[in-house]
Amino acid sequence: MRLDLLAAISGAMISIQARINGELSHQLNNGLQAALVSFGSGLLIISLITVFNPKLKTGLRNLREAVRQKKIARWKLFAGALGGLFVAIQTQTVPLVGVAIFTVASIAGQTVMSLFVDRIGYTGGGKRLITRRRVLAVVITIIAVAVSVIDRVDAKNLSFFTVLIGCAAGLLVGFQRALNGQINEHSKEGFTTSLLNFASGTVLLATVFLIGIATSKVEFTPLPIGPLWMYLGGVMGVIYISFAASIVQQLGVLTFTLFSVGGQLVSSLIIDIVAPTKGVSISHYLIIGIVMTYAGVLAGGVSGSQTKRSQIP
Repeated sequence: MRLDLLAAISGAMISIQARINGELSHQLNNGLQAALVSFGSGLLIISLITVFNPKLKTGLRNLREAVRQKKIARWKLFAGALGGLFVAIQTQTVPLVGVAIFTVASIAGQTVMSLFVDRIGYTGGGKRLITRRRVLAVVITIIAVAVSVIDRVDAKNLSFFTVLIGCAAGLLVGFQRALNGQINEHSKEGFTTSLLNFASGTVLLATVFLIGIATSKVEFTPLPIGPLWMYLGGVMGVIYISFAASIVQQLGVLTFTLFSVGGQLVSSLIIDIVAPTKGVSISHYLIIGIVMTYAGVLAGGVSGSQTKRSQIP
């Protein structure tokens, strides 16, 4: 299957996960616990896969050897902690602004970070020049963020600060993708990358959650019985990370991001139409912002993301 199509499917998974985790957060009225449930369920699933998948175990052995030979720094194996932070932000933000606006805001952060991690060759797939086309793609995307929320600046459930939080979440995603590319380069198995991501992300969220309970800042909420689809966020995460870690090495972080944006935009808009977050509506400004973001995808183009290796210092 084509890598660009797989990247688009990965983008759609992000939007679906955002809606799922947002609903769980709304039902629990506890974003941190919702994020922990999402990551914990993902860890449970990938742990079960580990038992029956010898390739995943081989990937772990490959990583252990790479760390021993100092081919990859040990701290990079904890990229999942960034994913934990992203999901925590996601579960808090989506109930306030809806999937589509969160998606557009996070895309801005992703593209900015992707531009820089590609330049320094942080994915393990070679360095990529910061060209005018790539910068244009980032600029168009950021402008699209402002346009998409311009009619809701005074709304009670939205502020520019909320949008900036979405952008920050995107920065985390961009850097995490680069680290996952390196992990996958040495493990040679996407599910191994997923296992490490969910393990470190779950540990981080569990630690923060327990500290919150101990300091009375957070309360444990009994999990609701349904709807059952609220608990599928971890499944989406396992599949997404496995896809992304492999594709990023071939396409680079920015090109992967630009292709995945198409899947994110289409799916997020459909979600906000078919199963919208309560109190969130779709305006023509949002539609314009999404179209502009897609224009940024086209402006970046594949040809502007070709790998440059030896000639880049």
